[in-house]
Amino acid sequence: MSLAPLGDARASDWFSCETLGQGITRLWEPQVHPFFRSNVFHVRGRDGDLVIDGGMGLVPLRPVLGLLPGKPVVAVATHVHVDHVGALSEFQTRLGHRAEAAFFADMADEHTLAGYFREMADGLDHLPYKHWSQQSFHVKPAPLSRILDDGDIVETGDRSFRVLHLPGHSPGSIGLLDELNGDFLTGDAIYRGRLVDDLPGSDVPAYRKTMHRLLQIEFGRAYCGHGETIDQDELRSIARTYLDSPN
Repeated sequence: MSLAPLGDARASDWFSCETLGQGITRLWEPQVHPFFRSNVFHVRGRDGDLVIDGGMGLVPLRPVLGLLPGKPVVAVATHVHVDHVGALSEFQTRLGHRAEAAFFADMADEHTLAGYFREMADGLDHLPYKHWSQQSFHVKPAPLSRILDDGDIVETGDRSFRVLHLPGHSPGSIGLLDELNGDFLTGDAIYRGRLVDDLPGSDVPAYRKTMHRLLQIEFGRAYCGHGETIDQDELRSIARTYLDSPN
C-alpha cells in the first residue's frame, strides 16, 4: 500500500494533544499503529519542565511543546522501547533507570525493539515526510545525563516525583509518583488493554511483583504510557486481573 505524506515536518499536524490539568499535557501520534502509539506527557513546573517519554521521533517533538526560552527541561524515559524514546535525543538532559542505562547510548534494536516497527506492514496511516522510509527508520542515540534508581526524586521546583522501579514489561520500566498532588505517571507498567509481557527483556515473575506493588500505591490519577488516564480503582482492577490470569 502506498501512503501519502501528511505534511513535511509539521509537528502541529502530526501530534494530537490534550490538556489534563495541574500543568500536565498529553500528546500522542494518531498516525502511528496503536501498538506503537504511546503517550508523551509534558509537565510544566515552576522552575523547570518535565517531558515524560518521547514517542516515536518521526517528527520533531520540541516544536509542539511550547517550551519557554531559557526554562530548564528534563526528559525522562520510562523505559527504552522505541515508542517511548524516539525524540529523546532532542533534549539535552535525559534521565532513565539504571537497569537500561547503557542501552540509551546506542539505541540498538535488540533493546529498543525498533525492528518490530520497521517490519510492521501497517505501521503508519500516513508518512511523516515525502520519501520517508519505514524500513530505514532508526532511533537516534541519547546517552543519559542522570541514572535513576528506585526512590530517587525528580523535581520541577514546585513538584516532586518519586521514581518507582516497576520491571516486568522491560527491565528498566519506571513510574513517577507525585505523592502530594496524587499524579502517577506509570509508563508501560500498566494501562487499559492487554499488558505486554512477552517481548525480549520482559519478565513475568517480575511483572507480577510489580502488580502487587501497584496495588499498594495511593494516588488520584494515573497517566499511562498508552491510552487514557485511569483512576486508582481501575488501575487496581487491571492489576488484580493480571495476577488472577495464568501467565
